[in-house]
Amino acid sequence: MVTTPEAVPRRLSFDRSAALYAAARPGYPPALFDALAELAGRPLEGARTVDVGAGTGIATRLLHERGARVTAVEPGPGMIAELRRSLPSVPVVRGDGNRLPLAGGSADLITYAQSWHWTDPVLAFAEAARVLRPGGALALWWNIADHTVDWVVEQDARLVRHFGDTGESAHAMPALTEGHPVPEAPGGAFVRRFLPWTRPVTVDAHLANLSSHSAFLIRGGAAEPRNRRFLEEERGHLAAVFPDGTVEERYVVDLAVAVLG
Repeated sequence: MVTTPEAVPRRLSFDRSAALYAAARPGYPPALFDALAELAGRPLEGARTVDVGAGTGIATRLLHERGARVTAVEPGPGMIAELRRSLPSVPVVRGDGNRLPLAGGSADLITYAQSWHWTDPVLAFAEAARVLRPGGALALWWNIADHTVDWVVEQDARLVRHFGDTGESAHAMPALTEGHPVPEAPGGAFVRRFLPWTRPVTVDAHLANLSSHSAFLIRGGAAEPRNRRFLEEERGHLAAVFPDGTVEERYVVDLAVAVLG
């Protein structure tokens, strides 16, 4: 998704709900970081890493725990406040991928977790190439709802009906088709991996996760009457599938890594 005037309110809608985002959104499985190190051609420990569109620091924290020397880049002040609260030792700069506020050749690894689609990909790729040292890696990844699972497909159909034929539901639980579009990579082709994983959560946590997506947030969030009715109806659908109250959220991480130079 190119950053257009229409896209900016969607991107910044998360900033108004930073605490919900931090509490409700899934993390990433250990296999992602193993694959990232393999495809980048170097260990994460000690790697000078820039996490762009870091949000509340979900990926930043996991990179930091792997020993990466992470700098977070994030445009939203609400998101930055949440990140600094949970990761006070990690440097944070305000900015976005289209204009990275960093020196050329200063990073071993640049990561985009759930955030590349908010950039202008031409500008963001040029900036990544500028900031990476020769042989550095650009990594993009997304958690995608696993649409080989019946209940996920059925929920997505209800989301389509709720939001109408606008494509909004794809921002709530995006489907795994061919993965997300990634740019051409002059000097280094992207290598793709798809990594399945599962997150068990309560029904309340799953509904909070749904309500933290921009499709809900730009329409008043969980408190808006129509959204509130949808989420309560969804609680009933989930209870029929998961009578013990534990939802098995099924994801596939779509990972793309290019080594440049």
